[in-house]
Amino acid sequence: MQPQTLKPIIWQSIADRATQYWLLARFDKPIGILILLWPTLWALWLAGAGKPDGLVLGVFCMGVVLMRAAGCVINDYADRDFDAHVERTQLRPIATGKVAPKEALVLFAVLSLLAFGLVLLLNSYTIVLSIGGAFLAASYPFMKRYTQLPQAYLGVSFGWAVPMAFAAQTDHIPLVAWLLYLSVVLWALVYDTMYAMVDKEDDLKIGIKSTAILFGRHDKFIIGILQLTIMALLVSVGLLQGLNGPYYIGLICAAGLFIYQQTLIAERNKQSCFKAFLNNNWFGLSVYLGLLLSFVN
Repeated sequence: MQPQTLKPIIWQSIADRATQYWLLARFDKPIGILILLWPTLWALWLAGAGKPDGLVLGVFCMGVVLMRAAGCVINDYADRDFDAHVERTQLRPIATGKVAPKEALVLFAVLSLLAFGLVLLLNSYTIVLSIGGAFLAASYPFMKRYTQLPQAYLGVSFGWAVPMAFAAQTDHIPLVAWLLYLSVVLWALVYDTMYAMVDKEDDLKIGIKSTAILFGRHDKFIIGILQLTIMALLVSVGLLQGLNGPYYIGLICAAGLFIYQQTLIAERNKQSCFKAFLNNNWFGLSVYLGLLLSFVN
């Protein structure tokens, strides 16, 4: 084969690998980045009193993108024996054999190291906390085998950016940070339960555990109680921080979105449950805009 003929083949192969890695990291589906980013921005704006440090803000935003991607990769590696049997996940790169499990582990390591490299730009307190965050992110995908509450573990993992943000911004984690963290843990439990409701039938067949299965016929009621608790925690955060009107207007809008989500999951229709999950992006944005405007003089 002539070199002129070989060159396009090599470039095509590289482009194909890059495409498969892009899909594996779910860069084609930014909703996960946004849902992880909003509570990070909440924490940064609170910790920085509306003026977060530029370096800290940049590191956390880039870190969210990288760690969300790393989480997706390790999740698909952990679920490589299950995804082919679930309608929503059967076309993922590892499930279809387009990416080998060893390739996924290498990609996970690269993404994680890049994220850790960013953290090294911050203070020592944040660096120490990042080690715990990395453990949570790497271990979460395996929890659905051992606990009925993998969605709660996801919340613990996703919300870890909150105490990290306060540590990076102020070198201190006050009570308000832990209240915000708890609200984020419960929020992830809510939206990931909605997500799990989409896969409930498939998960029951293959033995995957989830809160959608654990809650059973009480799922909508429990989600509602959790949503009320989240709103109460966010109000408490506002009172402790002395936030003004715009923050509470943002919370009112967010509460309206929670009510809308309840209407979407009312019949437990798969498409509507997934739509309810996606709607949480607007919930996160509403809270953030309220915070943002609350600090505008």
